[in-house]
Amino acid sequence: MSAKRIGILTGGGDVPGLNSVIKSVVYRGSEMGCEVIGIRRGWEGLTHVDLREPASRTRYLLPLSRENTRTIDRTGGTYLHSSRTNPSKMKKLPPVLEGQSFPQKESTKKGVTSVVFDITKAVLANIATLNLDYLIAIGGDDTLSYAAELERQGFKVVAVPKTMDNDVQNTEYCIGFSTAITRAMDAIERQRTTVGSHERIGIFRVFGRDAGYTALYTAYVTSVRCCIPEFKVSLPKLIDLLVTDKKNNPSNYSLAVLSEGAEWEGYTVKEYGEPDAFGHRKKMSVAEDLSNEIKSTTGEETIVSDLTYDLRSGSADFVDRMVASTFAGMAMDTIEEGKHGLMCAINNGCYSMVPIPDPKLGPRRVEVATMYNTERYRPTYTQKLGLPIFLTRA
Repeated sequence: MSAKRIGILTGGGDVPGLNSVIKSVVYRGSEMGCEVIGIRRGWEGLTHVDLREPASRTRYLLPLSRENTRTIDRTGGTYLHSSRTNPSKMKKLPPVLEGQSFPQKESTKKGVTSVVFDITKAVLANIATLNLDYLIAIGGDDTLSYAAELERQGFKVVAVPKTMDNDVQNTEYCIGFSTAITRAMDAIERQRTTVGSHERIGIFRVFGRDAGYTALYTAYVTSVRCCIPEFKVSLPKLIDLLVTDKKNNPSNYSLAVLSEGAEWEGYTVKEYGEPDAFGHRKKMSVAEDLSNEIKSTTGEETIVSDLTYDLRSGSADFVDRMVASTFAGMAMDTIEEGKHGLMCAINNGCYSMVPIPDPKLGPRRVEVATMYNTERYRPTYTQKLGLPIFLTRA
């Protein structure tokens, strides 16, 4: 094994289980005789760091050891902190790079075109100065899209998929998904008492900009209606189903869970704020808009609950701790074998190493034909024999 110095970073939104990956990498690295360097604040740690300045090094670099990672797996979040930074599409140069020349290109997202900088050569220069042999990048499809770019540029990268949306290509499972569903399930079961006490229609919003896995699987285990980005429902039909559910319920209430990116025919989710480094703007609440439609159409009272950030907070459940620790071990096995350009994954229910996804593929989406009942606006519960445990194949 040639690797002696390994960098590790977490990018994008935090999820439970990240610290288990970090700790397991550090512990295994110590057994392999490797030094592990934490890159703080995701890709920002390699774009904004000034390696000549001690204060900047302290802000963006953290040598990791058994001592300073011993207890981090007991909590959620990320010990290394995070950011949404895309070094290949920087709107402006970091202060440390001002006055330098970098390739510029036009970037268009939803009809809006802007000029951005590609500062990959600065990232590669920092990696070289740090004497890193490998980088372990932990993130969702946005973070891993740049991991794929670094690999194309010739630097050795191993990826670990994490996102509560569970929408990274080439894998059936991403760290954070199980805990998110468990939290959503618990919240809905708790709030049934309130929704039922007031005899209302309860509407729950969860994350899922482009893919509906979080809403779909929450609905699967709570037996409620759901709306996902992959299928535009009929608003009159949805409202009729919820009102009918309410009338047929002895407690006179009904529930639905919506992905943040869910839409109905003739409706587009509204967005606000400036786009992040990957071109995403925040979405207005589709749950609030559905609530208004229900009230104006039927006069029924609703309760809207936004479960988004609560689902990614706190410590990881059993599944996420197990998968996170296993993925970390797989990543270090890969490095020990001298391989790279690979991502830890679960395929057909089994652990595997697969190519880092091509960013052009975009997020992995729900297969509506087999997973979503378009007549009842529910998950499909039939024909599961022979499927892997997470009911989908990558």
